[in-house]
Amino acid sequence: MATADFLPPFMFLLLFSTFRVTLSANSPNITTDQSALLALKSHITHDPHNLLATNWSTSTSVCSWIGVTCGTRHHRVIALDFSSMDLTGTIPSQLGNLSFLASLNIRNNSFHGSLPSELTNLHRLRHLNFGNNSFNGEMPSWFSYFTRLESLYLYMNNFSGVIPSSLGNLSKLEQLVLYDNHFKGQLPINIGNLSNLEWLCLDNNSFSGHLPSGIFDNLSKLQILDLRHNKISGRIPNSISRCKELTFLSLYDNSLEGSIPKEIGNLTMLECLLIGYNNLSGSVPCSIFNISFLQQISVGGNNLVAYLSSNMFDYLPQLYYLDLGRCQLSGRIPISLFKCKSLNVLYLDHNYLEGNVPLEISNLTSLQEFSIGQNNLSGHIPSSICNLNSLKLLFLYENSVDGEIPKCIGNMTFLSHIDLEKNNFHGKIPENFGKGCMFQSFRINNNQIEGSLPRSLGNCKGLKLLDVGNNYLNDIFSDWLENLDQLQVLILRSNMFFGQVNTSEITVSFTRLRVIDISHNNFSGYLPMNFFKKLHAIKEGYKKKDQPEYMMDVSADATWSYLFSLSFTTKGLELEFRKLLTIWTAIDFSNNQFSGEIPETLGELHSLIVLNLSHNCLTGPIPSSLGDLSELESLDLSSNELHGRIPTELNNLGFLEVLNLSHNHLKGPIPQGKQFDTFTNDSYLGNLDLCGLPLSKGCNNGAETPAKLDRDDDDDDDDEINWKFSILMGYGCGLVLGLSMGYIVFTTGKPWWFIKIYERTRQRIAIR
Repeated sequence: MATADFLPPFMFLLLFSTFRVTLSANSPNITTDQSALLALKSHITHDPHNLLATNWSTSTSVCSWIGVTCGTRHHRVIALDFSSMDLTGTIPSQLGNLSFLASLNIRNNSFHGSLPSELTNLHRLRHLNFGNNSFNGEMPSWFSYFTRLESLYLYMNNFSGVIPSSLGNLSKLEQLVLYDNHFKGQLPINIGNLSNLEWLCLDNNSFSGHLPSGIFDNLSKLQILDLRHNKISGRIPNSISRCKELTFLSLYDNSLEGSIPKEIGNLTMLECLLIGYNNLSGSVPCSIFNISFLQQISVGGNNLVAYLSSNMFDYLPQLYYLDLGRCQLSGRIPISLFKCKSLNVLYLDHNYLEGNVPLEISNLTSLQEFSIGQNNLSGHIPSSICNLNSLKLLFLYENSVDGEIPKCIGNMTFLSHIDLEKNNFHGKIPENFGKGCMFQSFRINNNQIEGSLPRSLGNCKGLKLLDVGNNYLNDIFSDWLENLDQLQVLILRSNMFFGQVNTSEITVSFTRLRVIDISHNNFSGYLPMNFFKKLHAIKEGYKKKDQPEYMMDVSADATWSYLFSLSFTTKGLELEFRKLLTIWTAIDFSNNQFSGEIPETLGELHSLIVLNLSHNCLTGPIPSSLGDLSELESLDLSSNELHGRIPTELNNLGFLEVLNLSHNHLKGPIPQGKQFDTFTNDSYLGNLDLCGLPLSKGCNNGAETPAKLDRDDDDDDDDEINWKFSILMGYGCGLVLGLSMGYIVFTTGKPWWFIKIYERTRQRIAIR
């Protein structure tokens, strides 16, 4: 054997070592990981706690850096966890060099921008959580490269577009959580290929279209399905019954139609069923009430019919949430309901229930929300209701309940929302609201309540809505109202309040007030200039909103609208809102005895939408400063003693839909152009010295006179005849049009001008 054919063992070891060193020099290692992380650090623009600034140092091992975990075998970075560090920044492309990374969690920060395509190199990734940041753009189709991915969390960001169908290739995916984004389009049928999927949370987006009929065929492991607050239409697929392990099913607040599949009753593991506020019809399957694990049932807000039976709530021992509102319930509340000792929330509103408020309600000692409004209930409120120590919400509106408001109401520790409007209550408001009062909304309007507003209501420091309108209250504008520095809506209308509206020098009072209606009372004196100066919420307006927002109360365990059925008088009609947008602002001081001039300071309320000062004794001119109310849509100054000209500055009100200046002593030409070209004679009736269109009385100004002097008398006579004939023709057409519009208004109940005001208010949120 030749020497060249033989390599001694030490030579073999030397060659192997050399090869290994060469390979290591050319392969990614912990130095590569360090460079990638330093690139990430350089893209962090805000690190308020100095977590990365002080800890991520090249003088220490990468594996000891905060948020970094290395593997024990290869000593490479396998996990990053920066959750809830309050970081702001973007994701650099170099992060894709962390080739051993299996878990990436940056939830609850302020990362923004789009995601770099270099992340596709993370082929070992199993868990990805970008939740609660500010990422935008479309969901990348290259997410399908993460073939080992088990959980994908992109919730609470600004992602948009459609879900790529390639997501259906992630065969190992168990959790897909995309809620609170701007995704749209139809759910891809490929999601049905994710046979290992356990959580599918797509709520609070803009998904539309039908649910594909076979999307649930292979999702036998699905436990949580949350599609609420979208725009999904069509029927609920019967195949949903194949998801035998389903415990949470929410299709709440969509546009689903058809009947509830009776097969839902076969989902024996179901704990939560939320399908309220759709367009579902037919009857509620009785089999649902046989699912013994059910804890939450919401089928209200549809066109469904639920049939009550005496024992229907007996297999439901764990029930703590029940919403059967708008289910055409009739008869009395079943006694079996009061065996549900764990019941926290009970909504039976908008039905045909009869009888008294049941005494047994006091047996539900865990009850926090009780709404039984708009039924046919009668009798008194049982005093035993005050034994509900945990009660936060009590809605009995629009029934025929009478008697006095129980005095113990003021002592209920946690009660925050009470609505007794449109009943037959009489007597006085309880006067024992303690210093710990938790009230946020208090509505007793449209009853027969008398006496005065109790001063102890001033202890309810968190009160946002106070509505005592349409009663027989006899009181002054009390100074304790200034203690309510959280107040947003104040309604005193149609009572017997009197005296002046005086306020102190307290600067924090009424600063949050958006809506005030004290119309139809006996208030007198000058308009309260000091009061108007304090309305900072109307002065400053609100920040630009991407979507309309309603005045809501959001707590840890509930969200509801505490403002609904609120009405305003505009153009002689009382119009009602079911919900109120946060940008809606209104001042109604009409039908009182206010005197003096309209203060110029009203022009500082730049976000004001409705201003009604009609039917008072106001004098002086219309302030030109009202032309600064750039958001104003309705202005009613009718039936006063105003004089002078209509300010041309009002032509700046580009959103003005309703104008009523009738029955004053105004004179001179009516401004022309812009919104003034849309108003009819009704806006100016009773002002004998006004002239110009749309009135028949022309203005004899200097520009017209020379032209008329050049004509002979016959021409003038002919012109006058033609002019009068045109006016008569105009009146004829206007009469026909007016009668036609009147017929439409009173048959449809939806005045076009008012619908335009409300819809424009919603649309302008995005352009403010």
